[in-house]
Amino acid sequence: MGKSVVTVMPGAPALPRLFAPDRDAARRFIEFFTANIRNPHTRRAYARAAADFALWCDERDDIDELRDIEPVHVAAYVETLLQRLAPASVKQHLAAIKMLFDWLVVGQVIAANPASPVRGPKFSARKGKTTPLSAAEARKLLDSIAPTSHVALRDRALIALMIFTFARIGAALKMKVEDVFVKEGYRWVRLHEKGGKRHEMPCNRKLDAYLQAYIQGAGLAGNPKALLFPTAVQRNGPLSKRPMSQADAYKMVRRRATKAGIVTKVGNHTFRATGITEFRRKRGEEGIRGSLELAQQMANHASPRTTALYDHSDAEVSIEEVERIVI
Repeated sequence: MGKSVVTVMPGAPALPRLFAPDRDAARRFIEFFTANIRNPHTRRAYARAAADFALWCDERDDIDELRDIEPVHVAAYVETLLQRLAPASVKQHLAAIKMLFDWLVVGQVIAANPASPVRGPKFSARKGKTTPLSAAEARKLLDSIAPTSHVALRDRALIALMIFTFARIGAALKMKVEDVFVKEGYRWVRLHEKGGKRHEMPCNRKLDAYLQAYIQGAGLAGNPKALLFPTAVQRNGPLSKRPMSQADAYKMVRRRATKAGIVTKVGNHTFRATGITEFRRKRGEEGIRGSLELAQQMANHASPRTTALYDHSDAEVSIEEVERIVI
């Protein structure tokens, strides 16, 4: 078999040749990515994993069709992935393959899931790779954005939103003007999370001020259905009607951090980690440590283990302690 792929329908993942000869397999493959997986980021990651595995199978002489794949093949593939990917990435690839074959089994395309008995690499992370900003760095960044244009007001409000509400960048970019609202005398925000879920959070007073300065300054107050964080026609030009992408936001925060002289590596997830870490740390300084469960609720995480990956409040050795090492 060749290594080429077949496009079955517009907007759907390309169909690897491994699945193409069998009409039922082809149909179930497309259904898996279009009907079963709704999150676009998960869809892209799993489609890439499935395509890579299919191409690996194409190169083997003992695999001519789906039914030839056995657990030993999947295990061998996992070993090849470990040579070039981190354990966490390998586990994601294996999860995608297992889910896809489960879908094929349910659809009676194959009798058993060859990936089911295969174990992934051992991997345990107490802390995520995302490095949060310190409170001083976060304040420096926000203060460095002079509110001299609609774009500057937008950027400051977006960064503050992610810090003070622990918002995911994807949820923040889906917001409309009407998602900033008043309830019980306080300003709240409504975040559009994964799976169509909505998560509401009250605004910190600083966030409230930044959001109101932006909405009023950019003339958005009279258009509740408008996107809250659209792109700009030019870097400092008027706002457009097009939504910002996560890549747009990443470029923005990198540019703002560089201009502010922030040396810590900054990305879209930095501010989520910053907010969670500072919430936990500040509450600890006050003698009433912010519970992980409360931080989980605020971040809208399904598990406190996920929240803990963002929390660096108790994982850092202080400069003062290091200075005690006198030689």
